[in-house]
Amino acid sequence: MAKLGVNIDHVATIREARKTFEPDPTEAAGECERAGCDGIVCHLRKDRRHINDSDLEGLKKSVQTRLNLEMSVDPEIVDIACRTKPHQATIVPERRQEITTEGGLDVAGNFDRVKEVVEKLKAEGIDVSLFIDPEPAQIEASRRIGVKMIELHTGRYSEVFNAGEDSSGELENLKKMTGLGMENGLVICAGHGLNYNNVTPVAHIPGMYELNIGHSIISKSVFVGIAGAVDYMKELMT
Repeated sequence: MAKLGVNIDHVATIREARKTFEPDPTEAAGECERAGCDGIVCHLRKDRRHINDSDLEGLKKSVQTRLNLEMSVDPEIVDIACRTKPHQATIVPERRQEITTEGGLDVAGNFDRVKEVVEKLKAEGIDVSLFIDPEPAQIEASRRIGVKMIELHTGRYSEVFNAGEDSSGELENLKKMTGLGMENGLVICAGHGLNYNNVTPVAHIPGMYELNIGHSIISKSVFVGIAGAVDYMKELMT
């Protein structure tokens, strides 16, 4: 059974809608852990549109499972990660104008810069993962950079599935790229756009280690509470 990492960014998004102090992402993370999730994910963006520095510090102190910090290669963010020392850092692409992360990190095209950041994070004892499109060239580049884990971008699969179209080709590619990653000695995770309707086939891919899901779980929690939302997602992943 794949593990579940819950991204709590959008708890902070609700807070920032009113520029107030609630809801608290740290409290949400605790609720998710008590409900049985395997890790907490947050993304410290350059523009601090949801998670901020104080949130990250609070999460590092309180998370009992595993804190996975999504981050760009921006020097300021890299320095913050090195000081905070989350259990894991997942390097993602980031553009200020985007609503959410669009596509995977071009590791092959930005090899030297990504490698520099990976080595800096690893020197601080931080496990590093790369969020990449499910493509052979990106998997090979990730292996050469020296990470032990990758996260496959499931956006295309999710878009096709959610549109009611045939997603079998996208799912098959995720299966093949999972196999290729494992052949290259990598631990395989996946995420982006996964929800209660489309998660089960991805969770059942042989060798899939962990799925990282945020927006869908936080959305469901409006109706059933965050513990119920986490529990239901884990049930679908079984």
